[in-house]
Amino acid sequence: MEQVQLNNLADMRIDEDAISEFRQLSRSFNQMLERLNNAFAAQRQFTGNAAHELRTPLALMQAQLELFSAEHPDVLPETAEFLALLREQTERLTQMTKTLLEMSNLQQVARNERIQLAPMVEEIFTDLAPLAEKRSITLTAEGDGIMTGSDALIYRLIFNLTENAVKYNRPGGSVRVSVTQGLEKLLLRVSDTGCGIPEVYQRSIFQPFFRVDKSRSREYGGAGLGLSLVWEIANLHGGSVWVEESSDKGTTIAVELPAGTESDSLSVDIP
Repeated sequence: MEQVQLNNLADMRIDEDAISEFRQLSRSFNQMLERLNNAFAAQRQFTGNAAHELRTPLALMQAQLELFSAEHPDVLPETAEFLALLREQTERLTQMTKTLLEMSNLQQVARNERIQLAPMVEEIFTDLAPLAEKRSITLTAEGDGIMTGSDALIYRLIFNLTENAVKYNRPGGSVRVSVTQGLEKLLLRVSDTGCGIPEVYQRSIFQPFFRVDKSRSREYGGAGLGLSLVWEIANLHGGSVWVEESSDKGTTIAVELPAGTESDSLSVDIP
């Protein structure tokens, strides 16, 4: 019962050919798992269908807003401000829809690619450089590791953690991404110099739509799905994610993932 997780319900059934005292309990437990599995499947399907249906009208709204703004450059200041607000919120809805669609399709993504993390982290730093430069955030990386999984999903996991660390950091702060390779496990840490996460919220931040500071999330366009997607991806790869430490000096979020096979192991020492 302690091993039951969202992604392994079908594998947790227990043998019903037990002594009579436990037979009914076994059947009830297996029926409960089946109901839960069906409920979660229906939830994922609804989320995916809703997100898919929202993409087209949102794309049309964005296109019309951009076209109107281009054709009417001399509108009144209050109209220009209103149009900018509409574009911003439409983009936010588009990103939220994209993330929901990604989350609903996670189970179908192949997870058999060989991934080396150091080059991936450098690529993510390049993608986030404009945001980091805007806030004068220094990005540093150390260590390397190899694992087997989905290249696209692991990229998204590290990207979301690093982007969050940049967005909710102090101006002029720093973000450090470190990778430590073990024999069976790989440990990824993303550390920032922000104001920290209150202990009461440290488990809740991985829940969908949860935001510690709603006003700051609105400022940066957050919908409360980034860390939830990180949790889903880590869980799908047989790993886990947690807040390792957090204070007014900064936060470190750790992700543990299964390492690559023995033949994939690196030939260099990892600090």
